[in-house]
Amino acid sequence: MSLYTIGDLHLHYQSELKAPAQLHDRVWKNHEEKFRKNCSKMIRGEDTLVLVGDHSWGKNLSECEADLQYICDLPGRKILTRGNHDMFWDAKKTARLNDLYQPRLTFLQDGYETYRDYALVATKGFTFEGPFYISRAVRGQRPHGDYAADAQGRIITWDEEAMEHAKKLVEREMQRLRNSFERARADGYQKYILFLHYPPTNILEKRSPFTDIAEEYGAEQVIYAHCHGESRFHDSIQGEYRGRVYRLVSGDYLRWKPLKILD
Repeated sequence: MSLYTIGDLHLHYQSELKAPAQLHDRVWKNHEEKFRKNCSKMIRGEDTLVLVGDHSWGKNLSECEADLQYICDLPGRKILTRGNHDMFWDAKKTARLNDLYQPRLTFLQDGYETYRDYALVATKGFTFEGPFYISRAVRGQRPHGDYAADAQGRIITWDEEAMEHAKKLVEREMQRLRNSFERARADGYQKYILFLHYPPTNILEKRSPFTDIAEEYGAEQVIYAHCHGESRFHDSIQGEYRGRVYRLVSGDYLRWKPLKILD
């Protein structure tokens, strides 16, 4: 029995695809079939697969039925967490999704699931990604978006209002996360793996409220996704840091091979 994870499948069997990278980048070509084949080779019926957000481009559940059926048909037990593009999933209506799909799929929100003697705790998270900008050309990467920087990559724009809004979102996600940890702790769990969709830090941070809570509760691993394309793969922490192991599991980063994180 093993625990696997991956994020950002961005399925679109019944919805319009608007992401330029998925339309043009080679790594996304036939990614659904690549992932299906890799799962069939790697994952057994007794294994668990945690899918870390951005499952579907569908705007509502009716546009996601084929995408969710695709996930249902994958081998193993499937646990889904929320991503920023999962418009079909209202956090307050998670129970309805579980009523519709369990035991084929489990939608994890405001609680925890288990794997052996571990509690699997998850929330979408949030990272203030701008408006600020550090020139990616300095880091061997391409600029994107509407942000500006000088040739040395120094920050020359900053939006205080956007940052204050981000703080409110982080506080909301932190409360959800803390509640989930406390529920697991109250039930006797002492070993944790933390799943986020957003990275735990932005490109300016070495630590954040999410890294702090991982340390507070002793999470052994912090799993996250959201960072797409080679220019974004190093936006946050990877590897061992302050006693935790941080892992990026975006599908294009993993080349559509689910990552085994526990036996």
